[in-house]
Amino acid sequence: MKELSKIREEIDEIDSQIVALYEKRMRLTAEVAEYKISVGKPVLDKEREKEKLSKVKSLAESEENRYGIGELFEQIMALSRKRQYQMLIQHGQGQKTGFAQVEELPFHSHKVVYQGTEGAYSQLAMKAYFGEGIASYHVETWRDAMEAIRSGQADYAVLPIENSSAGIVGENFDLLVEYDNCIVAEQTIKVEHALLGIPGSSFSDITCVYSHPQALMQSVDFLEEHREWKQVAVENTAFAAKKILEDGRKSQAAIASQAAAGIYGLEILKDSINYSDENSTRFIIVSGKKICLKKAEKVSICFEISHESGSLYHMLSHFIFNNLNMVKIESRPVKDKSFEYRFFVDMEGNLGDGAVQNALKGLQEGALYVKVLGNY
Repeated sequence: MKELSKIREEIDEIDSQIVALYEKRMRLTAEVAEYKISVGKPVLDKEREKEKLSKVKSLAESEENRYGIGELFEQIMALSRKRQYQMLIQHGQGQKTGFAQVEELPFHSHKVVYQGTEGAYSQLAMKAYFGEGIASYHVETWRDAMEAIRSGQADYAVLPIENSSAGIVGENFDLLVEYDNCIVAEQTIKVEHALLGIPGSSFSDITCVYSHPQALMQSVDFLEEHREWKQVAVENTAFAAKKILEDGRKSQAAIASQAAAGIYGLEILKDSINYSDENSTRFIIVSGKKICLKKAEKVSICFEISHESGSLYHMLSHFIFNNLNMVKIESRPVKDKSFEYRFFVDMEGNLGDGAVQNALKGLQEGALYVKVLGNY
């Protein structure tokens, strides 16, 4: 039996040869890229890659090595493609996004729409971002808000996208795909739910509490202490406040913001009832125009991939290769396709960056569908 040190020396020698051969292969890859650029040929050739993988696996002397060789060459070919995408960018053939870069977002004489009613958290987020003087109005549903900016009735919409404790607002992810509107900014606000009642009501009167499903979820520890109360979900926390005022029943309470209590003249029966002191909601500012700030630092995209082994891995490798920090990934079921999913990714970067364009180019060629949702 050989000594371990001797075995390692032989491995080191083989590794040196692999490195030299890899560099030689990548030089040839550059020549392939130059040719494809000159004739306008796409980088990805799936049939060629299939044939190549089948051929190299057949060269293995043992059955147990075939899988490993296939995996190794998948990686080598992926790296080759990514190098070719980089060269496309260098030759001015970057991924076209259709976004116009601006120095600042135009707010003057513009109108903002939000879902809910006076006192809704969406209104609080709108005021936090745009200021008190912005012209605004409210609609009943998130879809109504997206429709308003698509039709030009409003210039911006404010939509909740995720809560730090209750998770994502899935419907709004789906609407970003359905509508050709884009994210231009974001605003995070702290969520502080209060239990509200009509003037003169008390804890002993309550039999039913109204709020948005996420607000009920965020107040679960408090509500567990009052299991006898019926919980009723409504479209918005501010709607809940407005409803109990209009109904005028001491037996009804609402979970909403303290701002809603002031707007509707309700009593705060208990404040800070959400279970997390750090609870916050991230809102997105959406526009009907494809614009982004030149200094934007976050890109949101979505993509669909084939339902086969390794497809998500290959898509995510574009972020790794281009040294892009992926700060979030979510999945949503694709409508009318059982057990198939659409992926939503937030990454650090700007659409003008070569690394971002390179990643988008690779995603565009490898995925079934890619959409840039915004750069902000």
